[in-house]
Amino acid sequence: MATVNFSVPDEVKEAFNETFKDQNKSAIIADLMREAVERAQRKQRSHAAIASILERRSRLEPVSAEAVQAARDELRKW
Repeated sequence: MATVNFSVPDEVKEAFNETFKDQNKSAIIADLMREAVERAQRKQRSHAAIASILERRSRLEPVSAEAVQAARDELRKW
């Protein structure tokens, strides 16, 4: 297992130590780090998906509101 060192404001350290005084602080920090990694990875995937959608949309020809309404009307017949 690795050891890491981070600098945090004193008030954050004190609040953390008080809040988690009877718990395994290393396990809590490891869980928080996992959550942060997962959140960042989700954000990256979201940005990539949005970029992909926008890129595909840029290659499509615009469709008029009338054409969209006609397609909806046609589908509602089923």
